[in-house]
Amino acid sequence: MTDNSKTFLTDTLDEKTIIALNLFWTGFIIYTVSYAISSTEHINDKVINGFQILGLLLLVPSSALLIRFRIESKYLRALFILYYCWLISVMMRGFEFDYLSLKNMLFNNDFGIFLYFVPLIILFPRNILYFKKLFDVIVILSLVFIIYDVLFLKELLYRFGDNTTSQGMIEIFSRHLSLPCGFLLLTFVYNSKIRNLFALFIIVLTFLLAVIRARRGLIFMSFSMLTFSYFIYQYANKTKVINIVLSLFMVSFISFMAVKLYTENRNDTFSLITERIGQQTRTEVEQYFYKDMTTKDWIIGRGINAKYFCPGVTIGIGEVSIYRRVIETGYLQMILNGGIISLGLLLLMAIPAIFNGLFNSKNILSKAAGIWILLFLLYMYPATPFGFSLNYILVWISIGICYSSKLRGMSDDTIKEIFSVKKKIFRANDQPEFS
Repeated sequence: MTDNSKTFLTDTLDEKTIIALNLFWTGFIIYTVSYAISSTEHINDKVINGFQILGLLLLVPSSALLIRFRIESKYLRALFILYYCWLISVMMRGFEFDYLSLKNMLFNNDFGIFLYFVPLIILFPRNILYFKKLFDVIVILSLVFIIYDVLFLKELLYRFGDNTTSQGMIEIFSRHLSLPCGFLLLTFVYNSKIRNLFALFIIVLTFLLAVIRARRGLIFMSFSMLTFSYFIYQYANKTKVINIVLSLFMVSFISFMAVKLYTENRNDTFSLITERIGQQTRTEVEQYFYKDMTTKDWIIGRGINAKYFCPGVTIGIGEVSIYRRVIETGYLQMILNGGIISLGLLLLMAIPAIFNGLFNSKNILSKAAGIWILLFLLYMYPATPFGFSLNYILVWISIGICYSSKLRGMSDDTIKEIFSVKKKIFRANDQPEFS
């Protein structure tokens, strides 16, 4: 190990912290896979909620043990304190204590209360063991994604009419189980060939299911992950100009074949995407949103249970809205709940992090983190990419990486060397940690 890397061996994780980390991720996996299968409507809610409670009993106490109020960057520290104080005010405003509201707060991964605790992940210890466990969690969730796809293949491929349940299944399965594999692709230099091929398979499968189910936002998300992973691959391998030209030729050829395949099957396999490709499904919803929001609402938002007047929009089988809590644009959703203040503070942390990761770093891990934050901001238009999900957790982990000058300054060779250490010799004294 290089002398430079030894300077990161001063901070340690004791056995209690390692156990807490294991309990946190175990609880998170149980909670997440339970929520994902709830979208199928095949399992009783009480059973699912029981497993979610088990997950919470594991992850909540363990997360309290993992939080360390230590952030290297003074700029990030000041903004994070302001941002989280503001999130507390958002949680306090509009909180309802009736049974249905409390149930939604506890068991809804996408819009429940735990969404607002995700930023605290930035206070967890960040060392190589931490990242290795994170990569393992991504693989486990992806394996569950495959199992769920096999079990519910018929519903996922249902293409007749507007099947809301089927659409919800592919959205939730992908957002909570498969899309984090994009981070594995971006950090391919630290993974085995088998793990990289597995991650590639998962993202391609997600893309194909999104095309068949005509989920345009999900198509954009999965395809963009593949694209940025390709750029990282070319950068890491210091590809010569001739190879880049050949790669562009291959991409053009594949695109041509894809268009040809779509044209030949546009009225069969791809009938839904053919119907939806030019539809403007959000225009009416956004118009209602703009009309209902006051100047005060735009500035500070309406709180955790915010709603806006939006009559006549289908929200489920046989259900039509009057007031809605959800607007399918991430920026507007954040403004609805926490106002421009919430969005502005997030951007003030995220944008410098992107530049630090992409242009002021010496390793792929930091650049992948910068790309992940950039993708998150891009996804905020076609979707709501936040929630109590590994996708969103990775955003805050990435922000922590990009603000750590120590971690950004490490070479890929040093990180690979530490990653290659066998688990059996990972002791408290051998674990580099980054503030």
